[in-house]
Amino acid sequence: MVRKLKASAVGVFSVAVGIGMLGLAGLLHAQSDYPGKPVRVIVPFPAGGTSDVMGRMLADELTRVLKQPVIVENIGGAGGVIGIERALKLAPDGYTLIQTGVGQNAVAHGLEPIPKYDSKADFLHLTQVHHGPNVLVVNSGMRFKSLRDMVDYARSNPGKVDYGYTPAASGHMAMELFKQTAKIALTGIPYRGGGPMMTDILGGQIPMMFINQDVALAHVQSGRLRALAVTSSKRNPLYAEVPTIAESGYPGFEALSWSGVSIAKGTPAPIAEKVETAVMQAMNSANIRKRLESNGFVVPPLGPKIYTEFVAREVDQWTSVIRKAGIKSL
Repeated sequence: MVRKLKASAVGVFSVAVGIGMLGLAGLLHAQSDYPGKPVRVIVPFPAGGTSDVMGRMLADELTRVLKQPVIVENIGGAGGVIGIERALKLAPDGYTLIQTGVGQNAVAHGLEPIPKYDSKADFLHLTQVHHGPNVLVVNSGMRFKSLRDMVDYARSNPGKVDYGYTPAASGHMAMELFKQTAKIALTGIPYRGGGPMMTDILGGQIPMMFINQDVALAHVQSGRLRALAVTSSKRNPLYAEVPTIAESGYPGFEALSWSGVSIAKGTPAPIAEKVETAVMQAMNSANIRKRLESNGFVVPPLGPKIYTEFVAREVDQWTSVIRKAGIKSL
């Protein structure tokens, strides 16, 4: 009887080992075969904005690199938080790339409710995709001809100068940082998106705002808006005559709009390495560089180490700005 039980136990163990080996073989095959099906990029904002444009640009190039369709899926809501939370619930298998960015992966950590993810711990950040300045624009009918004009007037008339903003957007954060840096009191008017805000500044309902430079460019070129300053540390080539805030009397000022690409922590290392290699190949393509630079964006330093450290700094900076401003939620 004992011999029969031992034999039975050995048989069960053998079956278990066999099943385990089959599972391991399947996993190894899946890793070596990657990508064996279409890949998706989750963009946590609606179609049509700068984030969506960046996501589709990367997806187009990755389709060529991976030789599989790379499909953009837009999941908007809560300043990008909803899309990120949904993305992190999916299997970390390399088939879901996540667009990370300033709103959803830096600003959100200073607001309530706190996101259900940690941008410093829950991702493998592969590389930054773009960064670009916001530009401070005023309606061309306004009295302000320079940043100094606006600041002097605001100091003489605290709280009487209005501005538009989209809550938690990079332009909102740029304004909060500038108010703290310049020590001025302005009155913010919230908008649900950049489209309605642009309509109102063009119509003269609001006097000024910070907005992504690519969105403002055509209106500045037409003369309907006047650009007072840009938020990058260096002048932007498409706004060559517009000074930076840093050179306008506020050294060190910088507030960027940015995005990158990441995957969920827990993605098997062999697949993560393949995704990273593909993303880096895409980002180093002449096509992407040309598309970014022609729209006034900067091709940032690439790679996971640089991007991981950058995200951590942005989380710390915007959390501090939000707390000083007393902002609690969207």
